[in-house]
Amino acid sequence: MEIEKIAIIKTDFPTKFGIPRQSGLVKRLRGEIIFEPKYNSLDALRGIEGFSHLWLVWGFSCNEGAKYNATVRPPRLGGNTRVGVFATRSPFRPNGLGLSLVRLEGVRTTENGTHYLEVSGVDMVDGTPIYDIKPYLPHADFADGASAGFAEAVLENTLSVSCDSALLEMLPEEKREVLLEILAEDPRPSYIDEPKRIFGFPFAGYEIKFKVDKNQLTVVKIEKIKSRE
Repeated sequence: MEIEKIAIIKTDFPTKFGIPRQSGLVKRLRGEIIFEPKYNSLDALRGIEGFSHLWLVWGFSCNEGAKYNATVRPPRLGGNTRVGVFATRSPFRPNGLGLSLVRLEGVRTTENGTHYLEVSGVDMVDGTPIYDIKPYLPHADFADGASAGFAEAVLENTLSVSCDSALLEMLPEEKREVLLEILAEDPRPSYIDEPKRIFGFPFAGYEIKFKVDKNQLTVVKIEKIKSRE
């Protein structure tokens, strides 16, 4: 069976570090699904605006060449506990496919006639290939009484975030609260506990630097990334 890319998603994350670990954790984090020319058709989107949420089937494009293992070590479990790959959402899978539930914010069309979907709650690197889009059906996709296995133990693993207002104001206004929500989810691997270590990741054209002491995250620097042009 062969599958082909139908679109890519544009997001504020050029690299993996800093991306929310699951879709929907940062509800205001937006992305744009840009269709390939073959699928750039309003006919293919007819009726989609009636759905509030969409399932995205996409590819772990940053993991090309990674080897398959039957067990993995989820960072949220400290990086030392091995569980079965099919009991996780690890990107290191037999087939590098991801699944995300996002909110549909609208169907848009650019001046040159390119159609795209604006979505929120994303958890993907900029340029990630999208292989399929399916509507979320509340009456069928919601499982009453579902359990989250070992993942329930880390559901409340969030941080308090401190950021000087002068630093935060360096970002475009619409990105500020989004960044704070991203940081509160703790971008670090859970097994790293180094209070003096400075972590960093690019976001929306800015380099974000921070450190973490216990449950307190402090932003130490926000700097616009210089263009290479």
